[in-house]
Amino acid sequence: MDKSRRAGGQRLGFLLAVALAASLVGADTARAEEGNIFTNMFKYGGTTVPPSQPDDSDPPYCPTVAVPEGGAATQAYGGRSGDSASLRHQVTLGRLARECARLQDGSISVKVGVEGHVLLGPLGKPGRFDAPVTIAIKAGDKTVTSRVHRVSVTVSPGEAQGLFSFVEDNLTVPAALARDYDIEVRLGAAPQRAAPRKRKPPVAAATSEDRVATPNKDAAE
Repeated sequence: MDKSRRAGGQRLGFLLAVALAASLVGADTARAEEGNIFTNMFKYGGTTVPPSQPDDSDPPYCPTVAVPEGGAATQAYGGRSGDSASLRHQVTLGRLARECARLQDGSISVKVGVEGHVLLGPLGKPGRFDAPVTIAIKAGDKTVTSRVHRVSVTVSPGEAQGLFSFVEDNLTVPAALARDYDIEVRLGAAPQRAAPRKRKPPVAAATSEDRVATPNKDAAE
């Protein structure tokens, strides 16, 4: 009876010793993997493991394309402006699309797709029609960047309209405005700021010396 108890106690003690040794080995291994200075230097370039970087997988801010008031269509008249019977042709914007991609420096690269058509009016004739389309990136009232794309549309004989489409890419939004900008498309060229007028120098008034000198000059002559 005593022998069996002693044998059981020895067996239990042996198993506990093995388990303790295994746990110590596992702990040493974990510490070696996470805290070994040389491993960290070779792997991370420093003595400690750097904090994990957040996954920048969120899609970039990409607002819908806006068309300002009066920028969706332009008309050309052969008579009185605004008279539908005198309309030669009308250029109208159609579908608009955009695509935004975040660059490594935090800026945004914007691509804009534009579709539209030219419709002949009562006084219109087939032919080629040109129209400027302005694509702009804006921050409030400030224009960050803008481009003018001139489209050329041909309306063939027997047809009443012609279609156009194009893609403007590589419009860059600075990183500081990556979450606060607008995309704008309008027909027509971007309005130009009027150059400030140069002031003419004021005409010098005649001095008393000038008025006195004149008679002397005449007298000398």
